[in-house]
Amino acid sequence: MKRTNHSLPNTPTSAKELLKHIAFHEAGHVVAISLRNYQQKLPPVFFQIIINKEQRKHSPFFAQVVGGRLIDNLPVAEIENNYVGSDSERQSLQNAYEADVINLLIGPLAEAKYVALRDDEIFNLHLVNIIALKNYGGHSDIEQAYRYLEYFLPSSAERELKISELYTKAFRFIDDPRNWECIQYFARFLLENKQTQISCEQASAVLEPFLAN
Repeated sequence: MKRTNHSLPNTPTSAKELLKHIAFHEAGHVVAISLRNYQQKLPPVFFQIIINKEQRKHSPFFAQVVGGRLIDNLPVAEIENNYVGSDSERQSLQNAYEADVINLLIGPLAEAKYVALRDDEIFNLHLVNIIALKNYGGHSDIEQAYRYLEYFLPSSAERELKISELYTKAFRFIDDPRNWECIQYFARFLLENKQTQISCEQASAVLEPFLAN
């Protein structure tokens, strides 16, 4: 889950503002992995956050959530054989890949919402579609989401319907005031934290007040 650092229409002009974009993007991923998975009663997964706040000429801003995918904890053969197993196993597999896709999309969606609120613009499901997320560092997230769907849905028409459904769920998650408050809270933590690596245990401790409710 890595924010794409391509030059885009919404690329910030200052280093300080770029850090805010990165913080909200990665906070979206982390809160999705931690809070949304918890809300959906999905198993916890290992991840860590790597973030570089130093600006160097040949080293662009970099932030990445490493790990955090439910599908990585499932047997590869089960994925490649396309839903081999019992009904409950197939349902678990579907829940895992759908949650992973949603969590991928929530990162750039959180960045897009931050920009919309900052600029006092309207933010709704009709104005911000999945393609627009590429303008908010979401290019690699979207590519990964489609690769996931290719494992399970051979038809391109089915994949488009499914990703539209999952995008709507991702949007509704960040549109919930409590979830958005959590993303804002964690983004501030990232901006104020001096570490370059943050463990999932540290992230969970920071998010504990939200997980407890």
